[in-house]
Amino acid sequence: MKFYNHFFLLSILLMKVGLCFSSNNFIQNEKKYLSNKNSHSSISKDSLKIKLKIAKDLFNKKEYNKSLEQSLLLLPKTQNDLEVKLSLNFLVGDIFRETNNHDKAIYHYKEVLKLFNKKSLEKKLFSKNSNISLNLIHLRLGGEYYANNKKDSSIFYYKKILGNSNITTNDQIIKASAYTNLSGLYREDSIYDLAKDYSLKAIDIYKSNNRKISGAAAYGNLASIFLEEKNYLKAKQIYLEGLDLIQKDTSYNSTKYKEYLYFNLAYTLYLLKDYRAYDYQEKSYNIKDDLRDIEIRRILEEIYAKQEVDLEKEKTALVEEQRKLIEAKDSKATLLLGVLTFLILLISGVVVYNYKLRQKNLHLKLSESNLLQQQSIEKLKSEAQIKILNATIDGKESERKLIAETLHDNVSALLSSANMHLSATKKQHNGNTPIEVEKTRAIILEASQKVRDLSHNLVSSILLKFGLEYAIKDVAKKYSNSQLNFEVSAKNVNRYNQDFEIKIFNIIQELINNIIKHSKANHAKIALKEEKNQLTILIRDDGVGFTPSSSSIKDGIGLNQIDARIHVLNGKFIISSELNKGTEAIITVPIQQQKKEFKLTSVS
Repeated sequence: MKFYNHFFLLSILLMKVGLCFSSNNFIQNEKKYLSNKNSHSSISKDSLKIKLKIAKDLFNKKEYNKSLEQSLLLLPKTQNDLEVKLSLNFLVGDIFRETNNHDKAIYHYKEVLKLFNKKSLEKKLFSKNSNISLNLIHLRLGGEYYANNKKDSSIFYYKKILGNSNITTNDQIIKASAYTNLSGLYREDSIYDLAKDYSLKAIDIYKSNNRKISGAAAYGNLASIFLEEKNYLKAKQIYLEGLDLIQKDTSYNSTKYKEYLYFNLAYTLYLLKDYRAYDYQEKSYNIKDDLRDIEIRRILEEIYAKQEVDLEKEKTALVEEQRKLIEAKDSKATLLLGVLTFLILLISGVVVYNYKLRQKNLHLKLSESNLLQQQSIEKLKSEAQIKILNATIDGKESERKLIAETLHDNVSALLSSANMHLSATKKQHNGNTPIEVEKTRAIILEASQKVRDLSHNLVSSILLKFGLEYAIKDVAKKYSNSQLNFEVSAKNVNRYNQDFEIKIFNIIQELINNIIKHSKANHAKIALKEEKNQLTILIRDDGVGFTPSSSSIKDGIGLNQIDARIHVLNGKFIISSELNKGTEAIITVPIQQQKKEFKLTSVS
């Protein structure tokens, strides 16, 4: 069993990054910096600090490109003000950190480290007037080296924080973050005792500083260690302690950690065979849906706001250009009043002609702009429709799976128990069993069979237990008869992510239903093959075929829905058919392997 849904949040986050940050602009900004690096134009210290504040404000507004441009232009002018130079390098490091350019982030953080180590007097000055501390720089470097898969360097900088005896109150939280991240690193290497020790030290610091959200995250990491050690009761206890810390907190970050904790607690209870797992799983899903809706609304508002600003700028530019044209016309008319009548008429004709030509060009530009905007809107609508369709189908699949599990695990067990009690009652009557008891037993047996059939129809139990290959073979065997025979072959097919298997199974079953309903075929072949981390599915029949361009056929067999499902799986769908020559469908999708059943959190 897997306690997670697949959402299209990744594509939305990529759209968000594309809107607020452009790699081409970053390259241009760095070129500007290099071209100005040798410039030493004087600028006052007060002016430097004002411009530094502007760059920080832009960073806080997530306008990273503008903040980087401002910062890189200032850096060559900070030779005589090391404090501003330190702050600027740290800010540039943070910009590259937020935009996942880890190599450049490391470079600028190391520049900050050089300034800290330069002179003890300057170090005191920076520590006094800046929020940047030596421990914070070590924390940043540890995180960036980890993001670059350089774990040894990451551990080196985290341990520098732990080895620093000069820890202020503000540095306590940084030290707790270092403990938490080291715990995660050692957990990855299965050094569980050390990982637990560091998690407990982080929890103690968060408790003493009343940092409940960070404390809840640390509890989650500690519980995950026990979960990997298969100490499920201890993991359950710690997950509950973490939830208790932030139960009444309704902030966004708190809500996000609640979702992680509910999710992992649900999985832990599932391993303990505790029925309350489904309750916590439902809470996790509800929170995840709420967070996703908030993120989608925020991103759509940013998109629409940007479009409105762009449209307003275009309108202003058009009005300004038209105003200039009118002014040019009036100026020319005034200038030519003193010229001979023949020249006035001739020049006036030229002016009028030029004016009309420019007006025509403006109209063409406006039409082109409107067309581009309309195409952009249509593309957004099309993508939104695909996402809504897949979200609906995902919801149905999850609901069907949940109902099937409930019927199989709960209702079926209750019916079996009732039948057992009636059997005991029958023995007590010594052969004189009332006819009502026999009828009741028959009804319960019939209900049990129907519950099993319904559970199997909702989600194939063979698919859940044995995987995609055996589930497809079972369907083929069920539907084969004297008029239509299904042949199934599989090569290198293994067990995959369960949600992935369900989606592929439903796609194949939809195509099988189309063959049964529409093809009038005598023979159909289903071939599955795993190769180079891709799953290829071939479905071919010898039926009457159809014209792929026919809209009625396309709608009737649900090709739009199948295509949308495969699109979300980052796959390819090709269908070819000719009248009286059968139909062939080829599906290629990247494989989603089985994953660990719980999530980990970290504090950076």
